[in-house]
Amino acid sequence: MRNAFPPGFFIGAATAGHQIEGGNVASDSWALEHVPDTVFKHHSGDAADFYNRWPDDVAMAAGVGLRALRFSVEWSRVEPVPGEFSRAQLDHYRRLAAACRAAGLRTVVTFNHWTTPLWFAAEGGWTNPHAVDRFVRYVNVTAAHLAGEIDWAITLNEPNVATVAAVGGGGVGGAAVGDLGLALEHASRRHPSTTGSFKPMMLWDGDQLGRYAEAHRRATEAIKSHVDVPVGWSLACVDYQAVPGFEERAAAVRDQAVTRWLEVSRDDDFVGVQNYTRRLVGAGGVEKPPAGTPVDDLGWELYPASLTNAARYAASVSGRPVVITEHGVCTFDDSLRLEHTGRALDLLAAAVAEGLDVRGYLHWTLLDEFEWFSGYDVTFGLVEVDWRTFERRPRPSAAWLGGIAAGVAAG
Repeated sequence: MRNAFPPGFFIGAATAGHQIEGGNVASDSWALEHVPDTVFKHHSGDAADFYNRWPDDVAMAAGVGLRALRFSVEWSRVEPVPGEFSRAQLDHYRRLAAACRAAGLRTVVTFNHWTTPLWFAAEGGWTNPHAVDRFVRYVNVTAAHLAGEIDWAITLNEPNVATVAAVGGGGVGGAAVGDLGLALEHASRRHPSTTGSFKPMMLWDGDQLGRYAEAHRRATEAIKSHVDVPVGWSLACVDYQAVPGFEERAAAVRDQAVTRWLEVSRDDDFVGVQNYTRRLVGAGGVEKPPAGTPVDDLGWELYPASLTNAARYAASVSGRPVVITEHGVCTFDDSLRLEHTGRALDLLAAAVAEGLDVRGYLHWTLLDEFEWFSGYDVTFGLVEVDWRTFERRPRPSAAWLGGIAAGVAAG
C-alpha cells in the first residue's frame, strides 16, 4: 500500500507521557496506583524509561521511516505544586520537541493526556470551579516555552472517555481490577483537600462536556497566542452501529458519547479521531462482540472499517479536517497487528482518495507501554520493550509502517 496516501499526509506514532516516561511521582495516577485496593494491576514505576531514553527512541522512530511523533507534556512535572513551574522540566520537553523536528518528525504535542498533578486531583480535579483557570495557566506557560518546536497541538486527550465508558463503549486499558469507589476513598484519606473530593484524571468526573469545552477553547487561545499552529482536541470515536431495528437507540448512544463532543470542534483547525473498534447497539444498549468475532487482547472487536467510519462521521459532524491521533491493536501477535492495520489503512486511503479530508495517521503506540488498569500484561507497541533491561526491539510492524510513511513523504 506504499504511496496510497497523497503528498503531505503524515504517518507516525503516538505516545503518552505517564505510560512510557516512568517516575511520574507527582501525578494523580501514581498516587492512585499506590493506594490500598488499587484498581491498577501494576504500578507504572519506570514504565519504558522514555524520560531518560528519548534520544534513542526518537532516532529509532525516524530511523524506521516514521514522519511524526505525538507525545504529551506531563503537567505534574511542569507544575508540581500550584503556580510553581519547573524550568528544567520545560527545557526537557523543548529538547524532546526540537530533537524530533531535527530528525524529520513532526511534533504533535498533547497538553493533557488524562493525568493531572496530585494537587489538582486533591482539589477535586475537573469538578473544581477553578479547574479551567488552573489548566489554562499551565498551558499558557508551556506553550510559551515550546513555541517554535510545535507542529500540531492537542489540548485534551479523550475528554469524552468517561462518557464512552458509561454507555459501554470500552474501558481504560481493560477493566479495573478492584472497586473504584474504595480506591478513591483510600486516595481521599491519603491526600485530603479542602474540597474533600479526590478526583483523578478524567475517568471519574462524569460527563463534564461544558467544562472540558471551556478548557479546550481557552487553551486553544493560549496556545495560539504563542505559536501559529493547528490546534484541536482528540476524541474517543467508537464506531457505534445499530443492530437492525435499533437505529434510534444507536443514534442516542452515539449522540451522547461522540456527536456532542464533535460539535465542539466546529471552530477548531482539526479534530483528532481515536478509534480502535466498533460496538453494536441493540435492545440492551451496547453489546459485546458477537461470538466468534475476531477480538484483540482487551476483547475489542477487530473491525478494520471502523477507522474510516469514525473519520467520516467526525468530518461530517465537525466540518473540520481529521487527524487520526490514535489507532492500533492490543496484541503481542505482531502478524495480527500488521494484518488489521493494513486493512484499516487500505480503507482509509481509499476514502481519502475519494475526498475525505484526513491529514495524518498516528499509530498507537510507538513503544510497549503501561496500559492503565491492565498494567504491563497487554501491549499496543510497534516496538517491544524488555522490562528488565529496557532494551528496544522493533517489531516487523514498525519497519512496515515506517516504509509506508517514508514512501508517502517521498511522494
